[in-house]
Amino acid sequence: MKNILIVLFTVLSINSSFAQEWQSDITTARKLAKANDLPIILVFQGSDWCAPCIKLDRAVWATDEFKAYAKEHYVMLQADFPRRKSNALPEEQLNKNKALAEKYNRNGVFPFVVVMNAEGEVYGETSYKKLSPKEYMHELNSFIK
Repeated sequence: MKNILIVLFTVLSINSSFAQEWQSDITTARKLAKANDLPIILVFQGSDWCAPCIKLDRAVWATDEFKAYAKEHYVMLQADFPRRKSNALPEEQLNKNKALAEKYNRNGVFPFVVVMNAEGEVYGETSYKKLSPKEYMHELNSFIK
């Protein structure tokens, strides 16, 4: 039993070392970005209805390569707009996401990725592209001043 627990703990530790922490609040993201001198990557997505959003998540955001890199180089901020009732966000979170969309995604593009600094100054914008994680990171980094 002790050996099983040790193995389980080791596996969970390895997986969590690649865990990428998505923020859902712009204030928290800005504080982290400022404290660590990192850019914010704001991702607008429809996680349960937008096919390109789901592709971007699988091809880039969910990969170990991206997670490991992002953990050290970005503050990841997610503004999700699910449509299924089973995935509905709390009203407070939905209002935060709407406020972000009013400021940074007025055209309602999904997925939409905004690269900005801690003060909210936009460096660049992109969307889904059929790129490897490394190529997508290169594109994100090309915006950073």
